[in-house]
Amino acid sequence: MWKPKLNPVTQKRLKRFASIRRSYWSLWILLGLYGCSLLANLISNENPLLVRYEGRFFFPTLFYYPDDTFSGSGIQSRPDYKTLNRSEAFAETEGNYMVFPLVPFGPFETLEASEVVVDDAVNVVVTPQQLVASVNLDDEFEIQRALGLAAFVDAEDDRGLRGESVASYLILSDELKTAIAARLTNDAELPAYDEELAMVNGNAVQASLSRYKPRSRAPSSVRLTLREILPSLAKVELVFSVQGELETRDAFWSQLDEVNRTKIGAAVLESIEGDLKPLAFVAGGESYVATFQSEEVNFPFRPTRQNWFGLDSSGRDVLSRVLYGLRISLNFGMLLVVFGMGIGIVVGGIQGYKGGRTDLLGQRFTEIWEALPFLYIMIFMGSVFGRSFLLLLLVYGAFSWIGISYYMRGEFLKLRKQPFVEAAHCLGLPDWKIMLRHILPNSLVPVITFFPFSLVGAIFSLSALDFLGFGMPPPTPSWGELLSQAQEFKHAWWLVLYPSLTLFLVILLAVFIGEGIRAAFDPRVNSKYES
Repeated sequence: MWKPKLNPVTQKRLKRFASIRRSYWSLWILLGLYGCSLLANLISNENPLLVRYEGRFFFPTLFYYPDDTFSGSGIQSRPDYKTLNRSEAFAETEGNYMVFPLVPFGPFETLEASEVVVDDAVNVVVTPQQLVASVNLDDEFEIQRALGLAAFVDAEDDRGLRGESVASYLILSDELKTAIAARLTNDAELPAYDEELAMVNGNAVQASLSRYKPRSRAPSSVRLTLREILPSLAKVELVFSVQGELETRDAFWSQLDEVNRTKIGAAVLESIEGDLKPLAFVAGGESYVATFQSEEVNFPFRPTRQNWFGLDSSGRDVLSRVLYGLRISLNFGMLLVVFGMGIGIVVGGIQGYKGGRTDLLGQRFTEIWEALPFLYIMIFMGSVFGRSFLLLLLVYGAFSWIGISYYMRGEFLKLRKQPFVEAAHCLGLPDWKIMLRHILPNSLVPVITFFPFSLVGAIFSLSALDFLGFGMPPPTPSWGELLSQAQEFKHAWWLVLYPSLTLFLVILLAVFIGEGIRAAFDPRVNSKYES
């Protein structure tokens, strides 16, 4: 059996690469990711992997079956397997079933808001209500008018407080008395005044006077505003299930009496039916307002137990689009690098081998071609022929060969005068054989070394073009397109996080591989100077 034999130098380079553990494992991880992306149809798909119907087995992911096969409707289009799975033929018939992939969503499948499974919970936010009162005082500090003061002093009515001295309820400081007296004299403009005061019943309030400007006639009373000082815990959040059962317990809940617990529980059940009116109640002498919040599905929507990476602005599964985008990015990158390097090897090799006028004219052509604006040409070609994978590959490839052609030109210029090339000439071998069989194998180090870095550049460029709207046509799964959505929807962090992490991981692995290849193929590793 024939086995390929590698050059001893190549074997040493491969062993040296394998000894660089970071690069070696990065290569296997990247190959694993690429393999997963090639099998994306079996990992993420809206069609089932296996269907058993009336004793027969079907494989919709691999083969096409019309709707008539399962329903007898005569319709020859592809059925909606998820709707079919909920029909009587599968839901109520024993022996008929479907097996869906790990991610039962396709990259082009758009979900309705009613199909998104969200956490069955109602958030209840309980906020204490701050008591506010106003008191009009005369020059004897007697109450001329009160509004809401009865709640502070446990009186039955504000009208019963009229004519009484405020000192019976509130301990005024000398500074506050002076500020009130100054306003009653109507002599000068006075700034606003705030002070925390103690009440006779032991409570504390925030007292304030508004800014005062002199009037044509002195006022007979001054309005003093009192505000309750709330405790440090201003809000309490409770979480209830759709059955009205408390899931998140708080010390506040244990302090409530049974009447208030019943009120809140009934309001939770009403909020599930769509009545989100706030509930006011009194507990421990304090007033509270409970507001009810149930989550609504609006696209883009956050990650859930069903959609692990969330949904984009059109209701498509982000995980599925990231996985299929990985396949498109790696396929595009590899095809582009092979296409571009192939042209660069041919152009640079001919220039370096022929030299003279061929080299001079080739260099001038390369410099002129390099000066053309790639982005403008891409926009123009896309507007004329429409955006497509093939057009993007051809236009980008028409410019990606320039860099490698310089290196190949230098390698061929260096090797064309070597003794083994001169010997081939003496044997009468044609130029194309000398270039292909003798010079090219000895000049592939730049190609192999730059391959991973060129792959990184191609993947990043595709994502950048998709982000700008000049890349793949919609609705093609693309990392750049997801990032473009994230720019529009600032709150959708999942549209930034997962595509960016995937792009970062792929680029990082490729860079590690490139560093390992460069170190393995570097001739200076085994060279040393001798005196």
